[in-house]
Amino acid sequence: MKRLLALSITFLIVACKGEPKDYATLSGKIENAADNKTFKIFKGKAYEKIIELNEDGSFKDTLKVEEGDYTFQIGQQYGQIYLKNDNEMSLNANFDSLAKTIVFKGDGADINNFSVQSFLIANEHFTRNLVASGDQEDFDNAINNYKEAYQDLKKKYKDVDSTHLAIIDKNVENTEKQIKAFMAKKLGAQSLNPKGSVSPKFVDYENFAGGNTSLDDLKGKYTYIDVWATWCGPCIREIPSLKKIEKQFEGKNIQFVSISVDEGRGYKGDAAAAYEGWKKMIKEKDLGGIQLLADNGFRSDFIQKYGINSIPRFILIDPDGNVVNANAPRPSNPELEKLLISLGI
Repeated sequence: MKRLLALSITFLIVACKGEPKDYATLSGKIENAADNKTFKIFKGKAYEKIIELNEDGSFKDTLKVEEGDYTFQIGQQYGQIYLKNDNEMSLNANFDSLAKTIVFKGDGADINNFSVQSFLIANEHFTRNLVASGDQEDFDNAINNYKEAYQDLKKKYKDVDSTHLAIIDKNVENTEKQIKAFMAKKLGAQSLNPKGSVSPKFVDYENFAGGNTSLDDLKGKYTYIDVWATWCGPCIREIPSLKKIEKQFEGKNIQFVSISVDEGRGYKGDAAAAYEGWKKMIKEKDLGGIQLLADNGFRSDFIQKYGINSIPRFILIDPDGNVVNANAPRPSNPELEKLLISLGI
């Protein structure tokens, strides 16, 4: 009798557990989603699921998936999510700062939270300030702190499987390599013309406003130089920010100089067409400051002495013609405003 009762209880337990579900359940809430009313999950062309958000940003749906990592999209923001059938998971986030606020709960939460946090610690340690004005010691400290923070994450999320751990390990390794390569280039550029050294000079560059201008003509004020070209997309994207900073410091002890290295690229090698394109863009975009044209593009003596082989590049020179920063912050970087204010400009 006792044996029969025990077998009956065992049967009931097994029966209550049921068969594994052939779908995953995903729910959550996206605060401040505004007009972004759909939550799309996809994996290339192999899988796509669109979940409608309720008015308050909440949602719940089921997904039949093959276990693995998927991409999700809300508006123009993207992220990664690990899904597996028979899992129940939720996520909550604020659309305005999706990556920083997203939190996963339930099955597979550790994998997803670990992935997000490993991305965020890179932004935490490799800051705009480091990129704008950090030296070798600052950079070395940032690398060490980044690696320590990642090891702490691994201790916190102990349930992450070896496959995902290997993937994130590789991502962290690649991030370290990329930032090292970028900073080596930046610090190398600064070492060519260290702070306080006499700046290389340019002589008689054509001035869009008429005549020619040399660096010596600009002594007496700080000089912020933008090396650019009409064919350079990142250069063009800096123009609104450059105009804003020019307006902010109008009448102050600083002048803004743009030096174009246009010599034919983007114009089928036609130097004459590049010259006309330079003048046309200045007019069409109503560019301010002092607009100059380098005498020999990237081969110009001034450009080469600053080691410039990619643009945009920004240089800050003091009123006496000495280097303040050979690789100054971009106009779109808030660190530029801080730097100029710190100099009493």
